[in-house]
Amino acid sequence: MHAAQTLLLLIFPALVIAGALKDLTSFTIPNQISLALAAAFPIAAIALGVSPSVIGLSVAVGVVALVMGMGMFAAGWIGGGDAKLFAAAALWLGLPGAMSYLLFTCMAGGALAIGLLGLRSQRVRAIMPAGPAWFTRLAEPGENVPYGVAIAVGALAAFPVSPLAAHL
Repeated sequence: MHAAQTLLLLIFPALVIAGALKDLTSFTIPNQISLALAAAFPIAAIALGVSPSVIGLSVAVGVVALVMGMGMFAAGWIGGGDAKLFAAAALWLGLPGAMSYLLFTCMAGGALAIGLLGLRSQRVRAIMPAGPAWFTRLAEPGENVPYGVAIAVGALAAFPVSPLAAHL
């Protein structure tokens, strides 16, 4: 049973990383990734023996994160896929991981922004070799920021304190 529980827990990092890679290479996060995260959560939570009250708190955290994400999307700060991935990951992280998730995601977002500013500067672009199309687009000044990368870093950093990880 322990191996099956571990496999269920691996769904979270696998899907979060898939979302980050997809965002990095295409500036989109498919809805299927966020939906799969949300759908797998109750299965993993029940299989790991998480109490209904903790599951309820996790759902509340996910709803709050979705509302926050929708607000950031409405303000034009993040894309719609980012908002959905942010909420789906928050569902898995629950109340114990929520603040760490928010803090790590903000720090990773700041590092990502600084890195992209450097990558998109004229000095770096002048000496940058040609690369794959997605990298050339990533280095393009004025292009969007693949914030799914920061969300994934924050989610992975906060995952060890999540209620699901605690039950393993």
